[in-house]
Amino acid sequence: MFNFSLGVGFALVNFCLFLLCYRLFGRMGLYAWVGVATVLANIQVLKTIEMFGIVMTLGNTIYASIYLTSDLLNEKYGERAAKKAVWFGFFSLIATTIIMQLVLLFEPTETDFAQPHLQALFELMPQLVVGSLSAYFISQFVDVKIYSWLKVKCPRPNQLWIRNNGSSLISQLLDSLTFCTIAFWGLYSFDVWLQILLTTYLIKFVVSAASTPVLYIARNMKVPED
Repeated sequence: MFNFSLGVGFALVNFCLFLLCYRLFGRMGLYAWVGVATVLANIQVLKTIEMFGIVMTLGNTIYASIYLTSDLLNEKYGERAAKKAVWFGFFSLIATTIIMQLVLLFEPTETDFAQPHLQALFELMPQLVVGSLSAYFISQFVDVKIYSWLKVKCPRPNQLWIRNNGSSLISQLLDSLTFCTIAFWGLYSFDVWLQILLTTYLIKFVVSAASTPVLYIARNMKVPED
């Protein structure tokens, strides 16, 4: 129960920080959030936890907030702005990977304590990044396209929940399947891998559904102009 209670609080903290970022910085804050969330999600995913007897990875909550961000951009600023955010997150992850791989090449001093910890975090990053970039690229553009299509089919303001959850339902399935196959295949037994896949998708979608009120709040917020 501790992990579940903490997870609920963790999601609320993520949502509050997301809203604060948008309130303070407007559209530019959304792009910044995508960059931060993309990098943090790929660090958090290295940690596995157990909840209700099922193995799952961290990172799903903040990663799901990227869909929230692109949906808000699509809703308020259009499809082009949402696609720009996708490319922003894509670049942020590539840049982080390149820089941290170069950091690991430097020879540490005898008194250094950080190198083994950095290696533990970032040596697996290339495999994770290949999986993450592939999943991110496919799912985010699918999400943007589906959201834009639903925006035409269900255009009323009170149908925002349909646009948000309808696009996330499909795009996050593609994301979870692509990422878990590339990043974790061979690292875990099939049973554990399947648990991670199912819980990854379930948590992401639950977080996306829970974020719907946050999207309504953000849509009606007064924020700084660009």
